[in-house]
Amino acid sequence: MSTSAPAKVPTPEKPGGAFAGGPLDRYFRISERGSTVAREVRGGLATFFAMAYIIVLNPIILGSAKDMYGHHLDNGQLVTATALTAAFSTLLMGVIGNVPIAMAAGLGVNSVVALQLAPRMTWPDAMGMVVLAGFVVMLLVATGLRERVMNAVPFGLRKAIAIGIGLFIMLIGLVDSGFVSRIPDVAQTTVPLQLGTGGHLTGWPVLIFILGALLTFALIVRKVPGAILISIVGMTVLAMIINAAAKIPSWGLTVPKWPGNPVSTPDFGLVGQVSLFGGFSRVGVLTGILFVFTVLLSCFFDAMGTIMGISDEAKLTDAEGYMPGINRVLFVDGLSVAAGGAGSASATTAFVESTAGVGEGARTGFANIVTGGLFAVSLFLTPIATMVPSQAATPALIAVGFLILSHSVKEIDWADYTIAIPAFVTMLMMPFTYSITNGIGMGFITFTVLRLAAGRYRDVPVAMYVVSAVFAFYYLMPALGLT
Repeated sequence: MSTSAPAKVPTPEKPGGAFAGGPLDRYFRISERGSTVAREVRGGLATFFAMAYIIVLNPIILGSAKDMYGHHLDNGQLVTATALTAAFSTLLMGVIGNVPIAMAAGLGVNSVVALQLAPRMTWPDAMGMVVLAGFVVMLLVATGLRERVMNAVPFGLRKAIAIGIGLFIMLIGLVDSGFVSRIPDVAQTTVPLQLGTGGHLTGWPVLIFILGALLTFALIVRKVPGAILISIVGMTVLAMIINAAAKIPSWGLTVPKWPGNPVSTPDFGLVGQVSLFGGFSRVGVLTGILFVFTVLLSCFFDAMGTIMGISDEAKLTDAEGYMPGINRVLFVDGLSVAAGGAGSASATTAFVESTAGVGEGARTGFANIVTGGLFAVSLFLTPIATMVPSQAATPALIAVGFLILSHSVKEIDWADYTIAIPAFVTMLMMPFTYSITNGIGMGFITFTVLRLAAGRYRDVPVAMYVVSAVFAFYYLMPALGLT
């Protein structure tokens, strides 16, 4: 007979953990949502590491453009502006919205600001357009129009938006890691993407991604708490060791190397450099309104899709797919757009990488306190914050993309083609056009047209007719000479 001690079984975390029943637990409703402080902390850490690249990437996008006078924005000031607005908006969303949705300068809208607005006006003018777009978003929230639009989205399309986001973040992960790369147009090929570089997987960075993805899935299968965060930290350490031994030049934006001087002094020179209406005097009222409309449309629907997808994945919605307290979340989102412009960091919006934290179990705004706090710390420790290579962080996006698909795809009514086809269009157009907004717009238009074709025009909410018309106008703007 064996005399060895029985294997220890991990004790499951109790809702709320050691803080159950305390003021922290009650305010953030941690126990009520079946979470624990430990899960929220892990989720906040995972989200930060998954999106910390924005501290480096946003300054590159904005700093590479010139305004009408040929002026560039200072890179150091852009780093400060990006980290500051991310910290402010993320903390605000956590405290007021109480959802694990982190905020930072939105990719896509920053390109609009850099490539469409700035060349035709000054930088303060361009940032003023962003602030005005944020004010309009808050006005739509205050009047109930934004919530009405969200509530008008049929259940099947809500699930399709979540799935589309899952596919989109998977593609983001594959591209950012170097596992998939774009084939240059000069190649004259009909295939836009390829495996690795030249159709082959080569180099240590890609190996870090592959090992990270396998480790993440293995830990998920084993139901190990903190699977995503363990993988990010473990792969970062391994990448640092490899880089120290082999001096790899191809890590991308962030190199896994301990910085010689981990402390940096923030430069707040761009904060408040805004001219609200100066842009209208340079481009005219109609063009100025169209510029604000373009920023507004991107911010409005990109955030809407992200909020719906993440809240659904975090199980913060009811049986009908609606999220209680959504107006607070939407108002903070609008305020964050304006704050991003006021800080000269471009529009701040909900980040899809928040799904990494949700995958770790984050269910409340306390996770945002962790993420936002780290962004605040990164104002002084930017070299450390940008030390995690994308190859170590992107496996989290692959894993979370799978989790979203596995939870949502079976809930769509595939027998009803007036829902199934728009859902199909929505979920595929997000990754294929590299835009959440495009996926939503094309899905909405398809849904409205098919319901009309089926003679079910009464089954289309009025808000869906209006939004579909707005999207149709948006897509026709270039043909009408309005861009």
